[in-house]
Amino acid sequence: MGDDRALVHTLLQRQGRTYAEEAGIPLADRPAPLYQLLVLATLLSTRIRARVAVAAARELFRAGFRTPQRMEAASWQDRVDALGRGHYRRYDERTATMLGAGARLCQEHWRGDLRRMHAEADGDPAGLRRSLTEFPGIGPTGADIFLREAQQVWPDLRPFTDRRMLAGARRLGLPTESAALARLVPGTDFARFAAALIRVALGEESAGELGRLAGSH
Repeated sequence: MGDDRALVHTLLQRQGRTYAEEAGIPLADRPAPLYQLLVLATLLSTRIRARVAVAAARELFRAGFRTPQRMEAASWQDRVDALGRGHYRRYDERTATMLGAGARLCQEHWRGDLRRMHAEADGDPAGLRRSLTEFPGIGPTGADIFLREAQQVWPDLRPFTDRRMLAGARRLGLPTESAALARLVPGTDFARFAAALIRVALGEESAGELGRLAGSH
């Protein structure tokens, strides 16, 4: 356990930023940040590099499309242009359409407030996943992305893990059971830990290098 904690400490020092943080989302249990997380999960769901998806999200938010009302009111071309500025080009037209439809669904079904979705599911990840996958562009992978990050502000989800996160833990030789992983970090750090493990799974961080650095402390 001591070696595992040293490894996790090093991992968090190097890669302990959530994807929401990278995208400039001040995540909180409020309507606008939760909607922005939904947009980010939509962008991260396509077969495109995570850094490109994050850059595209930042461009959409810089353009003012931070709420479902503003996203739907924007023209399709404005959404395409913002995605293009983030170099999200291969999927820009289809994604611009999906973001418009998703913004409309968010308003019609949840009155623009995804806390209603959380309350309806009573914190049940399976129920939340079903609701999330109703949004255009959000499949099981996108739902997992949203829930991994949302556990930062929805503590009843913790410890939420998914297949890719556990793949990162396996690569590091860490436990692959949710409860065992949760014992390695304070609950408030679990979303950061999840994002860091994703980066290991994606090959953005070397398991060997992390082990070497952890052993040197």
